Amino acid sequence: MGNTASDFTEGSIAGKLVRFMLPILGALLLQAAYGATDLLMVGLYGTTEGLSGVSTGSGIMNLATFVITGFATGITVLLANFIGSRNTEKAGKMVGQAMLFFLIIGISATALLMILAEPFARLMRAPDEAIASTAAYVRICGSGMLAIIAYNIISCIFRALGNSRLPLLFIAVSCIANIVGDYILVAIFGMDAAGAAIATVGSQILAAIIAAVAMIRSGLPFRIRTVDFRPGRELISLIRVGSPIALQEMMTQLASIAVLAIINNLGLAASGGYGVAGKVVTFAMLIPSSAMQALSSFVAQNAGAGRDDRAQSAMVVGMGISAAVGLIMFVPSFFFGEELSRLFTSDAAVIACSAAYLKGVSPDMVITAVLFGFMGYFSGHARTLFVMAQALMQTLLVRLPLSYIISLQPNPSLVLMGLAAPLTTLFGIALNAGFFIWCMRRPENRSRMAA
Repeated sequence: MGNTASDFTEGSIAGKLVRFMLPILGALLLQAAYGATDLLMVGLYGTTEGLSGVSTGSGIMNLATFVITGFATGITVLLANFIGSRNTEKAGKMVGQAMLFFLIIGISATALLMILAEPFARLMRAPDEAIASTAAYVRICGSGMLAIIAYNIISCIFRALGNSRLPLLFIAVSCIANIVGDYILVAIFGMDAAGAAIATVGSQILAAIIAAVAMIRSGLPFRIRTVDFRPGRELISLIRVGSPIALQEMMTQLASIAVLAIINNLGLAASGGYGVAGKVVTFAMLIPSSAMQALSSFVAQNAGAGRDDRAQSAMVVGMGISAAVGLIMFVPSFFFGEELSRLFTSDAAVIACSAAYLKGVSPDMVITAVLFGFMGYFSGHARTLFVMAQALMQTLLVRLPLSYIISLQPNPSLVLMGLAAPLTTLFGIALNAGFFIWCMRRPENRSRMAA
């Protein structure tokens, strides 16, 4: 590949990492704007029931979407490794097999969401007044699952090739369409949560079409033959690398859903407040999330080229950048939570609940930078089994027990509910740091990390 912008094995680490990370951040920002726009429009022009429905329905959709896109991250890791080692034949086979695999997953996920939308809503303890809105939101959004998968697979392919700009373009056009659709269907036609879901699906289909056209016209540096669209060794590798990431995402989302179910028991205002606070947190976490995705590709290319020293330096740089920006996000979230919450709703009770949760969760906006830096490094080395294991331990040993204990107290505090998140992150950092030290101290592990 030479010393080009898409070759991460040479040149300035900070410069290339930031240039690659910024479009990923932009794409994540616009992607987060989907849910935020839905919540904003329904909060301003819809009903409190609709607001709770979008909040709970988004939790269900995030679980399905993030698990599948977490699985798709395996494409980025393996393809970047194949590109780094100049193995274009395996690259084509892996992409072809991945497309067939995710087509089957997408059809299955769509069917489950359509059939089980209402049971899912009840399982999450959605308030009775919001059951219908939640189920409608999930069914409509679920119908666009194949479009979500198509966009994410193609984006993973471009990021593995060192091109994070095209995925940003895809989602930018789609986000504009979603904003326009939300305003027309929710603000003008008063369709509440259902209107927001229809606008979201339409914009996701648009993103998938644009992404497919771009991939066909871009001229990939490998061939995808007809024979590649059948199961093979590359699919086994994808499952081995991607399934732990998918399970890790599932545990993260299940933890959020469990907390939402607990908070839903506190009433409609608390449910809506948690949903509003969740959108603020989502935006704050975009920096460490984009750094983690960028590091996965950056580390994978250098691992393929045998440059683990460079991969470790990139991890430290990514952590530093994320923590610095996280500190900037911490200040308004901790001190001005009510003002941030008013951007999404005018309901005083919802605003108070949202601000309380933000006060507790805000430290997580800084320390998550370290945790996600480690995770990006290990994912780039295909150590995704450990990434999954540490996520399981965080969720089962800290986040859920803490949230449950807090919920048992008289008048449970939303501040303490929020504080459970940074305490969980600190536990995760300790696990990751310990594993990193163990890998570096054992010669056989150092060689495997560099391979």
